[in-house]
Amino acid sequence: MRVAVAQLNTRVGGIEENEERIVAAAEWAAGEGAEVLVTPELAVSGYPPEDWVLRREFGEACAAAVERLARRLPRGMTVVVGTPVARREGDAAAEGGWGRWYRNGVAVVAEGRVVAEGAKVRLPNEGVFDEVRYFAAGKRPLVVATGGRRVGVLICEDVWSAEPAQAAAADGAEVLVVVNASPFYVGKQQVRERVVGARARETGLGILYVNGVGGQDELVFDGGSFAVTGEGQVTWRGAFFREGVAVIRWTGGGWEEVAARWGERPTRGLPWLKEEEGVEGMWMAAIALAIGDFVRKCGGNEVVVGLSGGIDSALVTVLATAALGPESVQTVMMPSPYTAAMSVEDAAAVAAALGVRHAVVPIAPMMETFAAGLRAGLGGEVGTVVLENVQARIRGTLLMGFANERGGLVLTTGNKSELATGYATLYGDMAGAFAPIKDLYKTEVYRLARWVNQQRAVIPERVLQRAPSAELRPGQVDAERLPPYPVLDAILYRYVEEGQSPAAIVGAGFSPEVVEGVVRMVQGSEFKRRQAAVGPKVSRRAFGRDWRFPIAGSAGSRVGGKEDWALERVARGG
Repeated sequence: MRVAVAQLNTRVGGIEENEERIVAAAEWAAGEGAEVLVTPELAVSGYPPEDWVLRREFGEACAAAVERLARRLPRGMTVVVGTPVARREGDAAAEGGWGRWYRNGVAVVAEGRVVAEGAKVRLPNEGVFDEVRYFAAGKRPLVVATGGRRVGVLICEDVWSAEPAQAAAADGAEVLVVVNASPFYVGKQQVRERVVGARARETGLGILYVNGVGGQDELVFDGGSFAVTGEGQVTWRGAFFREGVAVIRWTGGGWEEVAARWGERPTRGLPWLKEEEGVEGMWMAAIALAIGDFVRKCGGNEVVVGLSGGIDSALVTVLATAALGPESVQTVMMPSPYTAAMSVEDAAAVAAALGVRHAVVPIAPMMETFAAGLRAGLGGEVGTVVLENVQARIRGTLLMGFANERGGLVLTTGNKSELATGYATLYGDMAGAFAPIKDLYKTEVYRLARWVNQQRAVIPERVLQRAPSAELRPGQVDAERLPPYPVLDAILYRYVEEGQSPAAIVGAGFSPEVVEGVVRMVQGSEFKRRQAAVGPKVSRRAFGRDWRFPIAGSAGSRVGGKEDWALERVARGG
């Protein structure tokens, strides 16, 4: 049996665009002798469709696309298409005009018609997933005869527990295919292969795992489709972070590739960058793919970056150039009276090394105008923090002006350490459409920047060596308000990713006072994070869909045996 893996980059709501991708994949695969083609999860609608799937007209448009596909797809081929499928009798009822009208399903198309439908049995409802909100669950996995064999069809979460695979085997499946939209984080592929291998050993069946690829808001889908034998051994892998089609053959004991066609690298704008080599290569490929797809799927044509001479903005500029090419990147240096000469020089050096357009717009006159207006309105002098935030907000306004004029999108440059602690200015350096490094801690930013420079030195060495500073007042450095980044990031990782309590973190050897201060900053900055630009998830737990704490209210925690402390709410909006 020859099966084509359609590892597609779909767009949520781009039903006609997604339809064309499916047709193109099927036509190429048919030319390579494929008998079956399998698309990713919800390939017709795009994943995740979120509240679109609560609207009947959206599901009806997807159903119409499936009917068109049935007429257009090559005859002699069976195509398993991921799509919302109307719920059946006995599924959870929809209420009024809103509700779970659809199932997360597949339509099996052959010889010009839909011959079968199946539905996801297990609906994930944790982390980034909200499928219980949107879909009715299926009762049992679909098993369909095709390619001379009985094929069991599982959908993503179904393979993460034993029962659906066992049910398909009990219904006569001889091989399993799993259609997925499985989001990326570092280490996720190893987890997938371990889980799928366990299902193969439990059932004795070969399994083909088909994953989508591309960026969709906060999520990155990394592709990496693969196939395992009935003993759980991986015998075929597809490309990571690239769209494409591969035809592989199931021999009864293993899988072998017949033909494959993979698309462009996500870092095509900087072709000298290595991808998929270690953690840094995966970060680079994932974030570049996320930037490129966000801009494309939002209809933008370029990005604007505030290039300050610091490490964060330098790395974001590298990432943007890798994703889009230098012709689509505009950088803006906005020096204040507190900006060091080396910052102006280093920003220009980064822009020149990457070949992007660069502008310099001094903000001193605007600072004085704002300060004079505040003094007049308040009837006296204003505080240092207010004037620091004014600088950031002037810069945010200028960047948005560049973007408005050029039809582009502003990329923010904040990292996960800053977002965690609130060390950022609302409507200032947080202003923008997309935040490429929001899921990289500051120490990880340095790690990735050094990896880039190992291949080609585009970031001046003194940017990597100098003490981090926002340069909002004379002599300012980040260490005045934050613990050293290696300490801060170690605490944040335990608290955010691993969910450790403050007491447990102290027990691991960290200072009680430092831990209490860090946790206080994290909990007191939720109102900022709710207003932050979206950015790609590359860790096990990212701020955004993964992290949902209330804004108003208070919480307490015991740190090192001290009494519970109440959270201080940040009143200045800084």
